[in-house]
Amino acid sequence: MSGQLKEVRNRIKSVASTQQITKAMKMVSAAKLRRAQDSIIQMRPYSRKLQEMLSNIVSSVSSDVSMPLADVRPVEKVLIIPVTSDRGLCGAYNANVIKMAKQLIDTNYADQHRKGNVTILPLGKKGYEFFLKYGYKVVADYWTIFSDLTFDNVRKAAVFAQEGFLNKEYDRVELVYSQFKNAATQEFVVEPYLPIPKVEQKKGASNVDFIFEPSMGELIQDLMPKILNTQVYKVVLDANASEHGARMTAMDKASENANEILKALKISYNRARQAAITTELTEIVSGAAALQG
Repeated sequence: MSGQLKEVRNRIKSVASTQQITKAMKMVSAAKLRRAQDSIIQMRPYSRKLQEMLSNIVSSVSSDVSMPLADVRPVEKVLIIPVTSDRGLCGAYNANVIKMAKQLIDTNYADQHRKGNVTILPLGKKGYEFFLKYGYKVVADYWTIFSDLTFDNVRKAAVFAQEGFLNKEYDRVELVYSQFKNAATQEFVVEPYLPIPKVEQKKGASNVDFIFEPSMGELIQDLMPKILNTQVYKVVLDANASEHGARMTAMDKASENANEILKALKISYNRARQAAITTELTEIVSGAAALQG
């Protein structure tokens, strides 16, 4: 009986220690989430307006203006950019991003994948490790991006994708990431990156007549890469906030589960202790009665 009590006590200590760790991780994630949330909330309207402006320009300018980043061609080679985290313990966050990237490949680019024409540019350690392990063609130069999350570092990955598209190494580039909604909600999405998608003109709507200064060609040549770099930076900020939100939620659930386990273990311990006391009392009373007899 004493061995059983010792085992339950050890389990109680172990669960209590784990609960302290999960509570500490929840607090750390909550502090990081606040900063990440502020960054993406400030960045999102600016990025959305730039993308809208870029799509409108691509859709409305005349065909004689050269726009190589909007050049639509038959899809033979594809670049997928999944954005995961460097660390785990954030629920199904990384698994959902990887699952969506695999579904995208299996659904839209199965033929290209069989020919070895699908390349993965992972941003984040978890995605890099998964796609490398399962034999995908992986670009291994930018997966450490979250160790120093700055616009300059994100821009390098964006420039790599743009140069690959311009050099016809890739005919299409897609982003797979998680959009941050709130601490408990993330929306996993696939977003086209290159070629720049056009806005479908509504029936009866007139084309937007832009006045360009300097010339249209110079402005588009300078503006397109900057907007595309900003788009990738927004995606990475979205993913960063989603990661911390998912980890905070996961650690909160883990702390609640530890509470439930502790309650059950304490009940089990008290029952075993009561049974041990009752057994000892019975033995004492039996011994005393035997001596008197």
